[in-house]
Amino acid sequence: MPIRPNILTNPTARTQYVGGCIALKSQFTGVTTATLGISGPSRPVSTWDRFVAWHHSAMGIAHRTPLFLPWHRMMLRTLERLIATAVGNPAFGLPYWDWAADGQLTPAQQLTSNVWNNNCMGSAASGPGSFTLAAFPIRLATNMSASLVQVNRALRRERGLVINDLPTKPNVQGCLTQTPYDAPMWNIAAVGFRNRVEGWFVPRPQLHNRVHVWVGGNLGDMSPSSSPNDPIFYLNHCNIDRIWEAWMVANGRQYQPGATTGPAGQRINSPMPSPFAPAPFLKPAQVLNMTAVYTYDNLTV
Repeated sequence: MPIRPNILTNPTARTQYVGGCIALKSQFTGVTTATLGISGPSRPVSTWDRFVAWHHSAMGIAHRTPLFLPWHRMMLRTLERLIATAVGNPAFGLPYWDWAADGQLTPAQQLTSNVWNNNCMGSAASGPGSFTLAAFPIRLATNMSASLVQVNRALRRERGLVINDLPTKPNVQGCLTQTPYDAPMWNIAAVGFRNRVEGWFVPRPQLHNRVHVWVGGNLGDMSPSSSPNDPIFYLNHCNIDRIWEAWMVANGRQYQPGATTGPAGQRINSPMPSPFAPAPFLKPAQVLNMTAVYTYDNLTV
């Protein structure tokens, strides 16, 4: 069974994750831009870039709503299985970035954390480390009208330019005290854990959202709906999933809304469509307890 490690302290996890990302970037399964309805010439779409398109298409259901955590949990597990196959390690566990540990450092030290070594996410803003333009070209991205378009350029980041510091451990620990999981109005005004961990409570942005903005800035790939272009995306979301797991251990494996209340498509038994799996699709109820599927090396936040 996969054990998800802390990428800050596990060099093996860095090597396997980087190798897996690059492998999926060069893996093609017959899907094209025409298949996905993306304008321009019909070109092959890599497995990695299919995740970019999937996330972009799900923005309306998987963000600012109760489905935020279970939908991304499904996405992470899908990627984890594909990387395990690509690197030939059935026990591969998707690593997480404990950005709150880095958040305890000074802003200058945050920029030189282990996650930004060239054997991990890279230290440069464009074509960093192993993620060069040749090995890891950005092929799909959003334009000014928020449509997904074809591009061919290097990975972009603006670390620490718009927001100069990451969330801290007290920020995360404060989030763990929030109950219930979610509540009406089921959006960015909701009182509960989901809205707090997603990062919409005042002052904004916090936690998940703050990490996106800290890495992406205004023009980086972590900022728009095509944010899965940046491999750091999954390290951020894996940490969010770890925080959710710690919260459920403390507060029970609860989810709101229930089966008959709340917005359609966001209920505990609402299907979560995936381009990587046939119907019937997973439901939030089915991903609340994944301890028989994967675990974390540490739930202390």
